[in-house]
Amino acid sequence: MQHEDIIQGLQKGDLKSIARAITLVENESQGWWELLSALPHHNTVPVIGFTGPPGAGKSTLINAFIDYIISSGEQNKRIAVIAVDPTSPFTKGSLLGDRIRMSQHFLHPNVYIRSMATRGSLGGLSPKVFEVVDVLKSSHFDYIIVETVGVGQSEVEIAGLADTTVLVLVPEAGDEVQGIKSGVMEIADVFVVNKADRDGAASFYKNICMVAIANSSHKWQIPVIKTIATDGNGIEELYLSIIAHQHTEHNNEKRSKVLAEKAMQLIRKKRTVDIDFQKLAEDIQNASSKKDFNLYLFLADKF
Repeated sequence: MQHEDIIQGLQKGDLKSIARAITLVENESQGWWELLSALPHHNTVPVIGFTGPPGAGKSTLINAFIDYIISSGEQNKRIAVIAVDPTSPFTKGSLLGDRIRMSQHFLHPNVYIRSMATRGSLGGLSPKVFEVVDVLKSSHFDYIIVETVGVGQSEVEIAGLADTTVLVLVPEAGDEVQGIKSGVMEIADVFVVNKADRDGAASFYKNICMVAIANSSHKWQIPVIKTIATDGNGIEELYLSIIAHQHTEHNNEKRSKVLAEKAMQLIRKKRTVDIDFQKLAEDIQNASSKKDFNLYLFLADKF
């Protein structure tokens, strides 16, 4: 399929074209950069990131969030979901756990779900997710949702991708809040206390409210929302908070930082495209056998 045909299919919302374009980009097959360069970008499409520790109920919350959108006055809205799953140690592909948990939406004509493997990335995202989001933006989706793998404090990459970052926590995380405050807690635009019917939820909610106040600015007061995703409690409030954040001046400033982060990723990719990792490893192995080996001098001579 030629690039022109893929792009035409993307603009029509053709699912086969979307899948083909994502595979092309994800695998860096021949012509992937040219395809991205030719995409008609739509930077106004909101990207909503859901992050948080494993077991917080992110997938269930996203399910409820999608249910709310397609059952409310926005039935005709198109939603794309990128579920970043752990990498299989055998196939190096996604383990598909989140797609299984979101199976109820697979056949809905306005919902597209794609799993991506982390491929060794430690920040909760796949290295190719920035480009895949651009593919989805060119296909006229109204919302793009990215769910991170759930790796803990290092899961801050989502802040460089999403226009709105939703941090999902549960009451059982009460003892962990102090430990993660210096990391993932600072990236939240919206806090969610999920499973709010559990013991300790009230005191945990108060603690998160204190964190939210400390991290807020005069442009955006970070909301803390209690949800019970399994029965839809709090989902409307979550939706309204996300929409409100999308229209803040704070979010407009964030867009330029998102683009700068994306640019840095692409610059690194372009500047290292001719480097063969295996050959580099072999050269280092040979050079490091010398007693006076210095990695920095080695790199200065080689590059």
